[in-house]
Amino acid sequence: MPKTLKIISGNAHPVMAREIAQHLGMPLAEAEVRKFSDGEIFVEIKENVRGADAFVIQPTCTPVNDHLMELVLIVDALRRASARRITAVMPYYGYARQDRKVAPRVPISAKVVAQMLMAVGARRALCMDLHAGQIQGFFDIPVDHLYAAPVLLKHILSHFQDVVMVSPDAGGVERTRAFAKRLNASLAIIDKRRDKPNECEAMHVIGDVKGKVAIMLDDMVDTAGTLCNGATALLNNGAKEVHACCSHPVLSGAAVSRIENSAIKSLMVTNSIPLRPDAAACDKITVLSVSSLLAEAISRIFNEDSVSSLFV
Repeated sequence: MPKTLKIISGNAHPVMAREIAQHLGMPLAEAEVRKFSDGEIFVEIKENVRGADAFVIQPTCTPVNDHLMELVLIVDALRRASARRITAVMPYYGYARQDRKVAPRVPISAKVVAQMLMAVGARRALCMDLHAGQIQGFFDIPVDHLYAAPVLLKHILSHFQDVVMVSPDAGGVERTRAFAKRLNASLAIIDKRRDKPNECEAMHVIGDVKGKVAIMLDDMVDTAGTLCNGATALLNNGAKEVHACCSHPVLSGAAVSRIENSAIKSLMVTNSIPLRPDAAACDKITVLSVSSLLAEAISRIFNEDSVSSLFV
């Protein structure tokens, strides 16, 4: 009996789910995901999925807990409907920053999310640009880890020259070095330090940025404070202009207004998370689609082909 592919979407990013289904040349599976008046989530799969290879498209972005609960319940519904294999497709993995104990008596929330998904029946996970690659080890099931780098690099190559790639902190150096190598560009690092409690952070630029187009790279932009302060430091050190790029535009709180009022000329992001209305209206923010990349990965998983060869 031939395998059947089913694409199911929660409410986190239905636009992306439709784009992925379109790339695969198929419709989304019919499913109802809604809330009762008291806030409880109701899920019903409206078509036969028995024996199917089911992929649930659901980045666990804000409101994180609602979207995570939707994902858990959709996976459980598919398992109870006898789907052959269920893959949780999370272009953005919520709680990823809570990946270790940073203080006594705190949870490792990123592992709790992994355990929840496995407990309800997920048998594979597909993620993009995890905050820490070690999160793959929190799962006891296969995890395919995609990178938005091909999409971001293509845009940078076609729009910028004489580039220096900049890591906004020491933790992102490895990621930024990989981009710099692919672009044949130089590398710089912003060193942040606070000499005394409650004092402003001092920003020191390590590397030569004078007269160059500086592009800061991070896996996500949340409040945008680090990027905006880094942009000022880069200009003070002689950079011609400053741009930024990231995979996940979390953009919480006053992030959008900070970016609009900052020295950053443009922010390149992917559509792993749907933008808030104020972010979508910001002229500085450019959205690059990774839907085709996710669709290709889903196709390869379904056909038991190599996913890692996508990045060779």
